[in-house]
Amino acid sequence: MGIAVNGVDVTDAEISRELAHHQQAANPLKAAVHEVVLRRVLLAEADRLGIEADNDDDRIEALFEREVAVPQADDEACRRYYQAHLQRFTTGELVEARHILFQVTPAAPLELLREAGEQILAELQARPERFEELARQYSNCPSGAVGGSLGQLARGQCVPEFDALLFRLRPGELAGRLLETRFGLHIVQVLRRIEGRAPPFEAVRGHIADTLRRESWQRALHQYLHILVGRADIEGVALEGATSPLVQ
Repeated sequence: MGIAVNGVDVTDAEISRELAHHQQAANPLKAAVHEVVLRRVLLAEADRLGIEADNDDDRIEALFEREVAVPQADDEACRRYYQAHLQRFTTGELVEARHILFQVTPAAPLELLREAGEQILAELQARPERFEELARQYSNCPSGAVGGSLGQLARGQCVPEFDALLFRLRPGELAGRLLETRFGLHIVQVLRRIEGRAPPFEAVRGHIADTLRRESWQRALHQYLHILVGRADIEGVALEGATSPLVQ
């Protein structure tokens, strides 16, 4: 069965032309087919509403402007976002940390490393002054040569799970369990924290309002596309409107 939208076949030539724009997609052919079909659905709706413009892209943009309207975020919503995401706006926050890495290798499977790591962690909990000594002896990270020191780290410098732990620990605190990342298992200690500063609400209100409006528009567009796809007569492909680059 071929692909058709509202009784009109989608040609191989249309898909081939669109395919060039989706080479980075996980499934370029599927992405191209979905894009062609969704454009057909949107242009059909523009026809129904009598929307005209110089080209198809402008017609789709005019359709969105007419049918997908969202209100501006009010001050209360912006303040709630600011308080809930204060960390995003904070700059200058640093931690001084050290770790001991147990790297998984064919010769050192995860089970054996976990056992060894837990033994060393227990020793450090009893005798924290041995951290540098044990890091030099056991860590598979180059930082082991300097007692496991990672220096000062800002948010986002490490892999997410390591980053989250670093900024959760208090100064001097040794994590109570091994941390697992793609690099292996870690014993982690934060030595010092430098608190960052967040700008006042007024300085970022415009940025927050833009963010909230963009998020609202994305949700509204997602719903609108699903309504149009549900009304259209589409044959030969199951179309999920939200997968299209048109909603990005």
